[in-house]
Amino acid sequence: MYTFDARIRYSEGDCENRLTMNSLLNYFQDCSTFQAEDLGLGVRYMLDRGLVWALSSWQIDVERYPEIGESVKVGTLPYAFRGFIGYRNFWMEDGGGKRLAVANSIWTLLDLKTGKPEKPSQDMYDGYVLDPKLEMEYLPRKIVVPQEGEAKPEFVITRQHLDSNHHVNNGQYVKMALEYAEEAFAIRRLRAEYKKQAYLGDVFYPVVYAKEDGCAVSLNDKTGEPYAVVEMTGEKG
Repeated sequence: MYTFDARIRYSEGDCENRLTMNSLLNYFQDCSTFQAEDLGLGVRYMLDRGLVWALSSWQIDVERYPEIGESVKVGTLPYAFRGFIGYRNFWMEDGGGKRLAVANSIWTLLDLKTGKPEKPSQDMYDGYVLDPKLEMEYLPRKIVVPQEGEAKPEFVITRQHLDSNHHVNNGQYVKMALEYAEEAFAIRRLRAEYKKQAYLGDVFYPVVYAKEDGCAVSLNDKTGEPYAVVEMTGEKG
């Protein structure tokens, strides 16, 4: 288990002065990065070995979005390794210790050159001490979308979408998909399924699918195959 304390910044808020979903995801991603760095298993360790933990799926459940200026604690714990797959929980709580959000994530360890899965090193097994997984509703990784969707204008991947592994960061897919949610829609659950990696110059062809309690966005290539599918459910604000 790993935690760090933080305070919600103005740059992380929305027009209602509350933390955005994308900023919440970034807190979770940063938390696991901080843990890796503190264990000596961070960015430099991975790059030197030509490895990357590629995210396969997110499920983020929100009970309350904290307000700008509010103090919070962010935490993460790995709870299972299965072959080349790693499973990790995240959470955020307020100053009184009440849970604000909880998440489940599934990661695949890949060789950067071949793109093939690799088993974790002994350093990783030793460093990432497993804890019992958190209590939450665990939904399947696969996201099923309705048959009919609305195609949106295509756009090109630029440098701002890339991370240190030179592919589109998992948070960027979510940020793109959030643009298609209704403005007054309060997201209580976000799920993301990552199908394949995207790189500089790739073109995304978004398709938006309306659902009774939200929407799903498929970020596709020109053949209609998705790079990622993001589902947002909740309620109108």
